[in-house]
Amino acid sequence: MKSGALVLAWNTEEAALLEGVLNKARINGVDNAELLGSDSVLAREPGVSPSVEAGILIPGEYIIDPWTTPFAYILQAVDNGAQLIRNCEVLDGGFDGNRWRLHTQMGEICGKTIVNCAGLYGDLLDQKLTGASNFHIRPRKGQFVVYDKSTFSLCHSILLPVPGKRSKGIVVCPTVFGNVLVGPTAEEQESREDSSIDSQTLRQLTIRGSQILPGLDQQPITATYAGLRPATDHTEYQIHSDSNNHYVSVGGIRSTGLSAALGIAEFVCEIIQGKETYQGANECYSWPIANPITEIQERDWQKPDNGGIVCHCELVTRREIDQALSGPVPVASLGGLKRRTRVTMGRCQGFYCTAALSEITAGHFCNDIGWNYSDK
Repeated sequence: MKSGALVLAWNTEEAALLEGVLNKARINGVDNAELLGSDSVLAREPGVSPSVEAGILIPGEYIIDPWTTPFAYILQAVDNGAQLIRNCEVLDGGFDGNRWRLHTQMGEICGKTIVNCAGLYGDLLDQKLTGASNFHIRPRKGQFVVYDKSTFSLCHSILLPVPGKRSKGIVVCPTVFGNVLVGPTAEEQESREDSSIDSQTLRQLTIRGSQILPGLDQQPITATYAGLRPATDHTEYQIHSDSNNHYVSVGGIRSTGLSAALGIAEFVCEIIQGKETYQGANECYSWPIANPITEIQERDWQKPDNGGIVCHCELVTRREIDQALSGPVPVASLGGLKRRTRVTMGRCQGFYCTAALSEITAGHFCNDIGWNYSDK
């Protein structure tokens, strides 16, 4: 959904940096960004605190579904002949001059080319397979607060701070699911698995959110969560290739990775096939459609014969759940089912629908899913 974005300055020091931000945007090809005074900011977003000093309007920004997008990529890959293997750790491997042999928890996997995009473990996988890595992962935790759907009308744009050297800072924005989100933090840590949240940090997020958008004060919070970004000891993405060994490493892809994914994929294809040889998407490819779960598209509960609503907070139907549990890429966990359908993600956080959901999903999450694979 096209929302536009506002980079907001809250004091004279930040306002002085906006010209540099604007120049960088234009260097990067964003020609329609423009400086706004405080009156123009408030005319566009009347819910923003009147203490705002100035801003930059970026009209071409969008908010998107962060879960269905990568699922659609996987679905398309599988539909066009790829094989998905889950819960399959790479233990070690090597290149014999002709092809790679990877030793995994599910046996040997062979292939001509390896693309390492292992996220938080990308540097460790580099070391396992090549003996070295061009970057070191420094996990960066981001905590978020998600407000109730009653807050959705409080803002229409993505509200960004003037970016710092380490992070874009705390963002306030509407979501395609009808909520308002505040976050993320940027907390360096050693653990690659600890995505816990803490009440003090979340309290600071709510305070900052209310300072930016005063209408958030005292509004109910639907959910809190944290995610880990694979930050590195470099500012830039770390994409490296070894053509002699048919190996590409794609590391340090942080929160901008969702919007950059297609560009990164095309770049990696050019590396593998050669820029002159790569032809882009083939017209013979099939283009399967993932079920929409956003509030800006028609939902399944609005269609007939959907089996009834199971999750009333997020209006998730029995048919949506059944489809997620089957098909070419069935969900393998409750977390996957949540992201595929939004079930249990609403105000009650599953309090009312968990019993029915347990019956529907019985037997589906017991076994790991994987296939033996060897390319021909």
